[in-house]
Amino acid sequence: MRKLVAAALALCAMALTPPAIAQTPPNVLIVGQIAEPKSLDPQAVTATNDFRILMNVYDGLVRFEKGTLEVEPALAKSWDISDDGKTYTFHLREGVSFQDGTPFNAEAVKFTFDRMLKDDHPFHDTGPFPLAFFFSQVAEVTAKDDKTVVFTLKEPFAPFLSNLAYPTGLIVSPAAVKEYGKDFGRHPVGTGAFKFEGWDPNSKVVVSRNDDYWGGAPQLEAVVFRPIADANTRVAEMLSGGIDLMVEVPPDGLSQFKDDSNYTVYEQAGPHLWFLILNTREGPFSDKRVRQAVNYAIDKKAITENVLQGTATVAAGPIPGAFEWANDGSVKPYPYDPDKAKELIRQAGAEGKTLTFYVPEGGSGMLDPVAMATAIQADLKKVGLQVNIQTYEWNTYLANVNPGLKGKADMAEMAWMTNDPDTLPFLALRSDAMPETGGFNSGYYSNPEVDKLLDEARKTTDQAKRGALYEKVQQIVHDDAPWAFVANWKQNAVSTSAVQGFELEPSFLLVLKDVTKG
Repeated sequence: MRKLVAAALALCAMALTPPAIAQTPPNVLIVGQIAEPKSLDPQAVTATNDFRILMNVYDGLVRFEKGTLEVEPALAKSWDISDDGKTYTFHLREGVSFQDGTPFNAEAVKFTFDRMLKDDHPFHDTGPFPLAFFFSQVAEVTAKDDKTVVFTLKEPFAPFLSNLAYPTGLIVSPAAVKEYGKDFGRHPVGTGAFKFEGWDPNSKVVVSRNDDYWGGAPQLEAVVFRPIADANTRVAEMLSGGIDLMVEVPPDGLSQFKDDSNYTVYEQAGPHLWFLILNTREGPFSDKRVRQAVNYAIDKKAITENVLQGTATVAAGPIPGAFEWANDGSVKPYPYDPDKAKELIRQAGAEGKTLTFYVPEGGSGMLDPVAMATAIQADLKKVGLQVNIQTYEWNTYLANVNPGLKGKADMAEMAWMTNDPDTLPFLALRSDAMPETGGFNSGYYSNPEVDKLLDEARKTTDQAKRGALYEKVQQIVHDDAPWAFVANWKQNAVSTSAVQGFELEPSFLLVLKDVTKG
């Protein structure tokens, strides 16, 4: 296996090989991703691009059952929930070790969550941990004995198990964190099916088969994740034999792969939202009428049918339709109505305003961001708003947008893939989620009624009652229009016909343990 891993590590040399004779190493899967990962510390990142690697190196206490967003056992073989919904007791698997040889136990679970949640933890400075919000209701984690860990919550918290299955809940090796400190994200150690081998910046991340994996060793000997930010370049690499699997295929590329028996195309609807963050604190978008005008001005049907070529549907609000129990479809998308948009802009005195628009060159779930931005720019020009597009590399883009738009931009593209209706509004629409507090409310939206509904929904364990609360959130946020709601994406991927056992997941994550390459 070491020879194959060495071949994978030397993959850069293949970039110099003429396309006609490019060939990936045998039994090594080469994955074309959309961007360079920021870190391989599961608690320190937010992008699905990074999560797709992490899910293969680490495990959580629980995981999403294959093909669903339902939760099943992973490192915890079972769990008990107290009658009041505030105590979760997890019974851990025996005989599991981290990839560095240290034992997985209750203390490792406690270390993982205390590091993220406790400011006074000796390794809290290995953060920041931007999605610690997922576990804000955890009051205490207790290692009852070696194989029993207890989570005590401040109050009932309906998304708790789902959040544990999300990559932020993956369990890290305490020994590795202690050894590498702030550099742990460059030296990841988990209990997963693949173990870290190396990271060549802007070129590849290589992981190899974990022969001691508790769930049975994968058949692949290694996986190489290559960051290929330009979608057309990813397509060219697939066609020339430089990669075996690519994610987030541009719409133009899907048809050519569908018509070629040498490739397999995968498509699946999922809980995704592509939207524009609007700066509600200052500038034209501090007026709700202008925010609503933008929603009326954008021809979303033309974008989904022409720019995205049918790979997405028109979005109506912050709760994706994939969560049918939380979105009854009563809130409809803003219709394309440029005349109404013009009138609202006139009423607000915003005619002729110039807007600064932040756009990524590519990124996690971002579809075709530059083309979409150009279409939106043209639509807004028709209703009297001038748009200045500024493009950035993905991680630079996030560094500009996540701290907030104040003093920088009027709007910015964004996309989220979520595991629960709570995730996106809680992290990006609450008054307490402003950037200065570590949240993702980059447009500074605030509505006390929305705050109250989100808080109540988190404490409600009855799914029907929770769903009704999220439907109210959908209605209010749709009317307040802190975002321009554009598209819900149907995720996709393409592989060579040699790749078998691969499936897309509703979580938008990549799980490669059962994949083979003929």
